[in-house]
Amino acid sequence: MKKLVIMFTCCSLLAVFAGCKKYLDVNDNPNQSAIAPMNGLLASTTYNTGYNVYRVGNFTSYFVQYLASPNVGGGNDTYDQVDYSTTWESIYNTMADLYDLVQVADSLGAYQHAGAGRIMIAMNLSLTNSVWGSVPYKQALTGDFVQPEFDADADVYASSLALVNEGIASLEQADPPIVLDGTKDLIYHGNADAWIKMGYALKARLLNRVTKTADYDPAAVLTALTNAFANNSDDAQLTQFQARSPWNQAAYNNTVLLLDGWLSAHFVDALNDHTFGVFDPRLPLITDTTKFGDYRGTINGAGRVGTGTDDEECYLSLNGFYSRGGAPLLLITYAECRFMAAEAAFRAGDKPAAYAAYMDGIQAHMDKVGVSTTDRDSYMSNPAVAVGANNLTLDLIMKEKYVAMFLNPEAWVDARRFNYQYTDFDMPENAVIPEFIRRVAYPNTEVSRNGSNIPPVGSLADRLWWDE
Repeated sequence: MKKLVIMFTCCSLLAVFAGCKKYLDVNDNPNQSAIAPMNGLLASTTYNTGYNVYRVGNFTSYFVQYLASPNVGGGNDTYDQVDYSTTWESIYNTMADLYDLVQVADSLGAYQHAGAGRIMIAMNLSLTNSVWGSVPYKQALTGDFVQPEFDADADVYASSLALVNEGIASLEQADPPIVLDGTKDLIYHGNADAWIKMGYALKARLLNRVTKTADYDPAAVLTALTNAFANNSDDAQLTQFQARSPWNQAAYNNTVLLLDGWLSAHFVDALNDHTFGVFDPRLPLITDTTKFGDYRGTINGAGRVGTGTDDEECYLSLNGFYSRGGAPLLLITYAECRFMAAEAAFRAGDKPAAYAAYMDGIQAHMDKVGVSTTDRDSYMSNPAVAVGANNLTLDLIMKEKYVAMFLNPEAWVDARRFNYQYTDFDMPENAVIPEFIRRVAYPNTEVSRNGSNIPPVGSLADRLWWDE
């Protein structure tokens, strides 16, 4: 595999976000000619890291039945071997740029750039690891290997965790001679402390990923979370876009008969009081009612009931939190952190702490998407939700986390850790394999240029190392 690099010139990149600036005048700062391209890479990588979360979520959302294809037997719905070459290349392009960013930052003593860069490599690498398992890493980013070897599944995970620790350590160094450029950092706008919190949140996510293994340590998850997000304002998210935000584009596409963003019957039924007997006030902030005045989803694999966008089924709304104009792309959130805390405390046997975190997670997510205080409090006091510490179950924690992780690719990690045991979660119709999907096939581009190194895949039901 050749080094996949999309290199933007400084002027063209800065023109997108802030206008082209001259950077060859080095009278004031001898490092200026290096700093400007470094900040250009910061802009492109923060942007593309956010987009890569969307790109992976754009297909995993069908696996966890947030979305459903409007067409019978849609490939994502039915676990067919869809080619995700574009997503693979986008992630590796971004990691290659991040590798260059870290190399320049290290050479200049730009600790904050280097730390943010390593955390972003970890996020992108963990995305590939969560869907493909074994992937190239150690030989993949330098450009020295045309056909890099694939690192073992568990080794990729370990590399992701090491990158997070290195990134945090770099960001915590005192008195950096060069600080993050607030206009080029499109995730945290130059706030190094926020990047540190994101690093700890990502560390907690990775530590929480291995609940099925002997390496799982709930205390380590909880320790990482003490240094992670404290409220919704800490969320890692992308809010600046060159055009429409991607889920807004999906909602818009649907209005012009490019069918997209259709909600799964499983997800709609989980929120419209059909499955749990309580109406979730987040549903109207995601989609609109049908022409029948109710909420109806599409069965995965079965295709639409109506002829098109005739409001017989629910789709992402142009006014919804996730799909309105300029809607944020959420990378990691405070709500996710609270649900990780709830799960870790529950597994550690501390039900009171688990229950407090569970309720915090619900409130945080409802506040995030804009649920009114009245509707929020009514939902949270419903006996189906407010069960008390003694009656809290892992099923309830994972159910509420499932809602809060809407469209995020980490939800598919959760589904596999939980063995798809969500209430009324059924196999899609017309599935091409007899059990729930556990991985995806390697992309065609990688098969064609690096096929000799690709590990064998028996079935898309094959489990990754942490999912055994």
